[in-house]
Amino acid sequence: MKVLLTGATGYLGRRLVPALINTGHEVGALSSDPANPRLHPAIAQSFPWQPLAGPPAPESLEGIDAVIHLAGESVRGRWSPAKKQAIHDSRVTGTANLVAGLLAADPPPGVLVSGSAMGYYGLETGDALLTENAAPGSDFLARVGIEWEAATAPAAAAGIRVVLLRTSLVLGGEGALPALLPAARFGLSGPIAGGRQWWSWTHEDDVTGLLLHCLENDALTGPLNLAAPEPVRQRDFARSLGRVLRRPAFMPLPGFALRLMIGEFAEGVIRAPRLSAGKALESGYRFKFPELEPALRDLL
Repeated sequence: MKVLLTGATGYLGRRLVPALINTGHEVGALSSDPANPRLHPAIAQSFPWQPLAGPPAPESLEGIDAVIHLAGESVRGRWSPAKKQAIHDSRVTGTANLVAGLLAADPPPGVLVSGSAMGYYGLETGDALLTENAAPGSDFLARVGIEWEAATAPAAAAGIRVVLLRTSLVLGGEGALPALLPAARFGLSGPIAGGRQWWSWTHEDDVTGLLLHCLENDALTGPLNLAAPEPVRQRDFARSLGRVLRRPAFMPLPGFALRLMIGEFAEGVIRAPRLSAGKALESGYRFKFPELEPALRDLL
C-alpha cells in the first residue's frame, strides 16, 4: 500500500516508518517541516502541512491507499490554559482538516487509522474492565477524545474504513518509562497515590504491531483499545519495575505531592482506566508482550 503518515517525527511515528517499509509499504509523510532531519530517510516523499491552517494539499493524497494520523500536542507537562488549548486544537481541528482533505481526494484513501487515547473513558471508571463500548467520561481529556473521534465521522460516513486507537501507557525508549527510571534506580519507585489505580500499558513493539494490524485487517473498524491483555494496579507496576531493576519499590508518592509537581496532568496518573484487549485479540492480533514483567525485562 501507499501509506501517508502524520506525526512521522514523533516517538511512535519514527518507529512505525521502518516497520511499514519492512512489510512492503511505501510511506509518505505530512509534516509541518518537510526538511526535518528526524524524518526517516526512507520516506518516499514528505509534504508540508500545517494542521490548524486547513486540509493538506491535494497532491499529497494522490494515489494514497491509507492514512495513519498520529500528530498531536503531547499531553505531558503542566496544563496551562494555552497548553490545554493546544492539546484540544491539535487533535480536533487538525483531524477535521485532515478528513476534509481525504474527502476532497479523488479517489479518497480506503483506510484512516487515527489516534485517540484511553482518556476518552474519563477518570471515574474505577475497577471496571472497559471495552470499546464503554461510555465516555466528562473531564477535559474525555471531552477532547469525544470531539477528536467525532472529527473522523465524515470519513466513515463517506465509506472510508476508520480505526480509532485508544492508546494506553506506551512502554519503550521514550515517554513514561524513562521518566520513571531515575527514581526507580534509587529504590524510590513505590506506589503513587496509594497505588490502587489501574495502569493499562502496551510494549512499544505491540504498538507498532497493532498499527500494522489495523492497517492490513479489513475487518477492523471503529474504536480499538491499544492495550496489553494484562493491565495492572500501579503498586504492582512499581513492584515489577523494582524486581527487574533489583531495587526496592516501597517509597510512596502521595497524590497531593504529584499534583503539586505536575498539576492537572496528575489526575490521569492517579485515576486511570482499566482497558480490555478483547477486541484486538478477537481480531486475530497476538501480543508479543501480553504480561508486564517480561515486557519490562525486554526493555531494560
